[in-house]
Amino acid sequence: MFREEPDIADRHYWLETMVNHIPDYIYAKDLEGRFLIANRATVIDNGFEEMQDLIGKTDYDLHPSHLVDEIVATERQVVETGKPVFGVEERALVDKGVERWLMTSKVPLRNQQGATIGVVGVSRDITDRKRAERLLLGQARLLELVAKGVPLNAFFHELILLIETHLPGIIGSVLLLSADKQHLVTGAAPRLAAAYCAAIEGVAIGPKVGSCGTAAWRGEPVYVSDIHTDPLWEDYVDLVRPFGYRSCWSMPIRSYKSQVFGTFALYSCVPGDPSVEQLELISMAAHLAGIAIERHQTEEHIQFMAHHDALTGLPNRLLFEERVAEILAKALRNGEWVALAFLDLDNFKLINDTLGHHAGDELLRAVAGRMLGCVRKQDMVVRVGGDEFIIVLNGLPANAEIVLSRLEDIRVAIGAPMTLADRSVHVSCSMGVACYPDHGETANELLANADSAMYWAKEVGRNNLQLFDVRLAARANEKLKSQEELRDAVANDQLVLHYQPQMNLKTGRIFAAESLLRWRHPERGLVSPGDFIPLAEETGLIVPIGDWVLCEACRQNKSWQDAGLAPIVISVNVSARQLRERHWVSRVAEVLKETGLEPRYLELELTESLIMQDVASAVSIMHELEALGVHLAIDDFGTGYSSLSALKSFPVRRLKIDRSFVQDIPGDEDDKAITGAIISLAQKLQIEVIAEGVETQAQVDFLRASGCDDIQGYFISRPVEPDALVGLLRADALQAGHAPLPIAAA
Repeated sequence: MFREEPDIADRHYWLETMVNHIPDYIYAKDLEGRFLIANRATVIDNGFEEMQDLIGKTDYDLHPSHLVDEIVATERQVVETGKPVFGVEERALVDKGVERWLMTSKVPLRNQQGATIGVVGVSRDITDRKRAERLLLGQARLLELVAKGVPLNAFFHELILLIETHLPGIIGSVLLLSADKQHLVTGAAPRLAAAYCAAIEGVAIGPKVGSCGTAAWRGEPVYVSDIHTDPLWEDYVDLVRPFGYRSCWSMPIRSYKSQVFGTFALYSCVPGDPSVEQLELISMAAHLAGIAIERHQTEEHIQFMAHHDALTGLPNRLLFEERVAEILAKALRNGEWVALAFLDLDNFKLINDTLGHHAGDELLRAVAGRMLGCVRKQDMVVRVGGDEFIIVLNGLPANAEIVLSRLEDIRVAIGAPMTLADRSVHVSCSMGVACYPDHGETANELLANADSAMYWAKEVGRNNLQLFDVRLAARANEKLKSQEELRDAVANDQLVLHYQPQMNLKTGRIFAAESLLRWRHPERGLVSPGDFIPLAEETGLIVPIGDWVLCEACRQNKSWQDAGLAPIVISVNVSARQLRERHWVSRVAEVLKETGLEPRYLELELTESLIMQDVASAVSIMHELEALGVHLAIDDFGTGYSSLSALKSFPVRRLKIDRSFVQDIPGDEDDKAITGAIISLAQKLQIEVIAEGVETQAQVDFLRASGCDDIQGYFISRPVEPDALVGLLRADALQAGHAPLPIAAA
């Protein structure tokens, strides 16, 4: 049985039916752009009921010419080249109330002889895809604004405009919680009526405060479909009625920890619930707003931390320097005085050491609070560091008695009793005062003069206030001169190193030398470090000086090795400022590489008190140095406050017993007991011990009998210049070639 073949009419009917059921545009045009045929989607969207009504018309007959020109140009290109175009994105001529986009492909229409007689076009609506792309681009743009740290109101403005672009007829707003977390203030609402925004500004949140006030109160979305009838708007319906808003959908803006920052809301003049798309956009907008607010708060926190002391919350030196010039300029304009007081707590270290660092921190916070309670909002209280503070009183009359009276009140307030660690304590302060313009015209001059006055207050007995005068100016100038001379010493190679040998008690051999800094002053001669190191520490010059010492000691040691001397270990002292320098370990490695000295021939000496300032940080740095292969020693051991639990974690090779314990041996039984205990402790921890300041045979005998490994001091040699040390090393090597001599003869 054979099936009947469909005739041509059936096929045409099926084809026409199939094409007319396709929602895409399908059409053909002649060479003049006149429609030859079109499916139903094309006919209907162009405003006709039947295809016959469209046939023979061009796009110019149906739409504005400025919209048609680009489409016609594409069709002309297809006709003239005979080449099809695929996937062209173009704006639809029919908008249906919203902007629409089509993806169009056009191919030449040919007759049976192959001649081009027009074009065939197929267009698909890609409006949803284009809107999604625009939304993604908008989101990317907003995240870029967050990354750039634009002001929050500018970000919210852009965010709302993005949402409003995707939701015609919808109006967006951002309301933020006030500082007390109880009220809402406008973050941005570019198209919301200004009078309405003003009317709701500062509204208190609550369980029945419209959409936004309730959403912020509940911490959950509130979607009101009709403002006129919803009970949440009952108290505000008369307020909103004149503006025509009928629905309001609000979502809380949250942090990643779910803290509510405010609300994002959409208003409509038409009652109704939000669509799925609208809900998605509200959620997205609230999420982006939360990201922006958190970034802003983080930046504010970073800025605050950069300009404030972490412990007390007071302004720090950086903020002081930024503001003080403005304060002085204002005083100059108004003919007023500015008082700058520099103060230092007199017995802070005793309290810190006795009651612990936690109590010390509590004390500093209490003192900060007392000072803040004595000054006006326009004044400044600054924590410089440690237990040092600056007080700036501005807008003062030119009256020294008034200035000193106010500062004396602050000093007395600081000294009032307080309870720390369940103990009543008193803390006094020494305060130096300099007044603008009499005692200086710049912040640096005032600070230097107040500092001089403060040190004078300490010298005359502490717990008092001193006003700067000319005597202090002379002292300050002398100090400034010394600073400049020390800078010149660094720049003009006036610093030299002397070396004091170290001897092993078992072998009697010199195996190491400590590098000791000297200043060859052009007028004062050779200056010992005790006379200028404190100034170097204070000015920060200790960092470049310490770097020079490290480089020179390593270079010198390598040059001795290159000259054929037996290798020795060179010891270099490390300052607290150096240890706090970023990348200091890397600098040590760099110096070793530059000089060619093997790490095992370098020993770095850290004082016990330096390590105990921040044990965790110091131990971490010590492990990094140990990894380089550098040896470590604790200098002046026994004078600090090391605990045994801390000591066992130190990756050190040697303990250096401070000379204060050695100088009275063997006559002082206490010193003998302490020294013996240190040696015994070190032996149990498998740490070598070297005693400093050894001068007599009796001291040597006691140290050897106690198990001490090494000694350093005048018994071997005073600190000597490099050439003299070479002589000692050569003599030591020559002696080593003979029978061992009594150690006293070394």
